[in-house]
Amino acid sequence: MFIGHFAPAFLARGISEDAPRLGVLFIGAQLTDWALFTLTLGGIERLRIVPGITAMNPLDLYYMPYTHSLLGTALWAIGFAALIWLGTRSLVAASWAAFVVASHWVLDLLVHRPDLTLAGGAEKYGLGLWNFPIVAIPLELGLLLLAYGFYIARTKGPLLPPLILLAALLLFQALNWFGSEPEHAGASFSATAFLAFGILTALAFWVQSTRWHKNHVGLAVGSVQR
Repeated sequence: MFIGHFAPAFLARGISEDAPRLGVLFIGAQLTDWALFTLTLGGIERLRIVPGITAMNPLDLYYMPYTHSLLGTALWAIGFAALIWLGTRSLVAASWAAFVVASHWVLDLLVHRPDLTLAGGAEKYGLGLWNFPIVAIPLELGLLLLAYGFYIARTKGPLLPPLILLAALLLFQALNWFGSEPEHAGASFSATAFLAFGILTALAFWVQSTRWHKNHVGLAVGSVQR
């Protein structure tokens, strides 16, 4: 799961004008992956490339208890929500932030081979849809496009910025699916992930600066930058 993780961000922002800005929600959507690739640089969590380990993804995510266990994800969600609350004093915004972060584990559960844990123990979970591209590809695209369409329907503003964001999302996903497989899971691999996340997040901040929620009325709606 890659761009599908951003579906809850679009959904949250489309549902509530009190949700954090889209760019902030994009950070939350991939927060545990930001953390994973950071921790692997220090050897705290570990992954490796094993060609053929699944039909769609060569990553063997064999030790990631701090970011991709259910407990670990919950703690990241709580921490992110706390930061949002400190910045906004809004429990609604904090709750949406926690929801988006927590959704990461649930969506990964669908596609990962059994490599997710509840609290870092030996028992591992994953439905393994990465072994069934005919299911995984439409699922990921469907999740993103439905949530994106909902966000567009619930907000107003020029269409060019969100279309550029959508094009970037689809391009990065195509490279992930159909590009050459990485040979090593080292620093350059993490840097590539950081670059992709960073570009998409920057575009999401740009999109949010050009759009406002339909619940906003009045002369100043065009300047709303939640």
